[in-house]
Amino acid sequence: MRVLLDTNVIVSAVTTRGLCADVFRAVLAAHELVICTQVLQEVRRILDMKFDVPEQLSAEYLELIGQEAIVAEPGEVPDLPIQDQDDGAIVAAALVAGAQVLVTGDHDLQGLKGMGKVSILSPRAFWEELTGQE
Repeated sequence: MRVLLDTNVIVSAVTTRGLCADVFRAVLAAHELVICTQVLQEVRRILDMKFDVPEQLSAEYLELIGQEAIVAEPGEVPDLPIQDQDDGAIVAAALVAGAQVLVTGDHDLQGLKGMGKVSILSPRAFWEELTGQE
């Protein structure tokens, strides 16, 4: 399954142990990770500003992600009923890449439930789907 992980999931996977780290590992191990340039840029900015990760370390980390992922460029950005219209590019990238799932902690995006053939799930809902738990 092709899975696009949003910025907040990747940052949480890198900076903490827990659900997002488990989701990230599961996607890398058994699925196709989809990423877009906007997410990569946001991850770099957050690692630098919030976590003071050295530029070289974050660059190397993002390069590794890019090697393991399908890097999708968003096509036409849909008009979505969300607060942050920049998030539309992430949804567009998921659509262009043929992702089945967009995993995000963003409640605004989660409220969409899906777009086209892309389901939009929280990390918890995605994990429960992967593991058959509820």
